[in-house]
Amino acid sequence: MTHNVSTNGDRWFTHFTHFGALTVIGLLTAIIILLTWYSLGALETFGFQFLTGSKWNPVPTPVNPVTFGALPYIYGTVITSVIGVAIALPLALGSAIFLTHFAPRRLVTPVSFGMWGLFVLVPFMRSTVDPFLINTLGRLPILNEIFKGPTFGQHLLSAGIILAMMILPTILSISREVIAQVPRLQKEAMSSLGATKWEVIRYAVLPFARSGIIGATLLGLARAIGETMAVTMVIGNSTAKITGSLFTPGYTIASAIANQFTEADTELYFSAIIALALVLLLVGSLFNVLSRLMIRLTKVPPGVQL
Repeated sequence: MTHNVSTNGDRWFTHFTHFGALTVIGLLTAIIILLTWYSLGALETFGFQFLTGSKWNPVPTPVNPVTFGALPYIYGTVITSVIGVAIALPLALGSAIFLTHFAPRRLVTPVSFGMWGLFVLVPFMRSTVDPFLINTLGRLPILNEIFKGPTFGQHLLSAGIILAMMILPTILSISREVIAQVPRLQKEAMSSLGATKWEVIRYAVLPFARSGIIGATLLGLARAIGETMAVTMVIGNSTAKITGSLFTPGYTIASAIANQFTEADTELYFSAIIALALVLLLVGSLFNVLSRLMIRLTKVPPGVQL
């Protein structure tokens, strides 16, 4: 009787989890269909130029007709997300290794649950960081195109930094837990062969935890792509130009939607805003697919020690 009850319970639990998974897929499909339906006006009017165009002009004039091109917003989303991950991943991975292999036990818990706040980033960037970058890296060939121009503290670099602050706890906490799960015998085997602590980390710990670290980065990237209000407050939201300078005020897709949704007073304008939301969903899905492929390509088979 107990076996039958357990079997029935397992069967019902399996059905329930399948239903939950199908519900999530159904909701995502419904969202895509809804966004596509409401964005048809802009997509049919501008076609592929909606993705490749760089002009966003909702107010018609005799010289400039109504035009919607999402490329600057896509560019801002990609650049700020890449900056955020590029800053957060090394810090998070280094912190996770430090907490699991070097830090005294009394420091592990307080450091892991540190809170990241942002109250003075823009003034600090304007008065300290930006002038320093202009006067140092801005004087070098090639890099002078990245760190040039007048700066007011609100630009793509500030947005990337705040994204790094926001996704760092996510990447850190997951990476720390993954690294902590590396089998002790695997590390001790490396040590018994005369490996240094860094060699143990490099050849025994990191290969084992690689997939989990990539998964943590994926979660951080997904957070960065969809972040709205924090980015909106520091990115500038004043120009749709695509330049090589990180000091250019810009937009991300999410900040453009947040700023302009209430201003969409025509059917075509509203359709363009919804099309931006569809592009945001597709860009986020693309990053998720690419990250999943990276996990599959770099996954270490069970029992294999590199």
